[in-house]
Amino acid sequence: MRKKAPLPAQALWDFAVKALAARAHSSGELRRKLAARAERAADVDEAIARLRDYGYLNDNRFAENFAGAKLENNGLGKSRVLIDLRQRKVSPALAQRTVERVYKDVDEMELIASFVHRKVHTKAPLAEALEDPKTLASVYRRLIRAGFSASNVIQSLKRIAKKQDLLEGFEPPEETEEE
Repeated sequence: MRKKAPLPAQALWDFAVKALAARAHSSGELRRKLAARAERAADVDEAIARLRDYGYLNDNRFAENFAGAKLENNGLGKSRVLIDLRQRKVSPALAQRTVERVYKDVDEMELIASFVHRKVHTKAPLAEALEDPKTLASVYRRLIRAGFSASNVIQSLKRIAKKQDLLEGFEPPEETEEE
């Protein structure tokens, strides 16, 4: 695949505006995109500064909208939204503050129940399907990937499963600072 020609300052500005028109970007994300196309590195900083001055680029607004959409549209847990924001190059401190603010009044147990109802489909009724250790483990992993805390996932599955003794062997994964 051919590498695209580097863009001068005005063309880089046009590229940035088009990128933001297509979808929202964080400053870090857009900076990386522009750096890959810029003729001069200084043009990237100028374009980012100009976009901020015009109000086109605002990481606070981006993080708030992103976290709110992940909660409302996908019903994801806090840790998944934090990971996604960090992948989108939002600063860790801003991501943490935003997620705490967005999830402040959210009951994670209700969110898990809603997620299970919408996303977990089995041939048999769910309580019966969870009698199979493989299905139970699969549902558990899916809920953990969706960003819910292990303790709440286990508690929620205990409410649904008929054979709660299967859940006794589940150990919450060790949480690391990087996730």
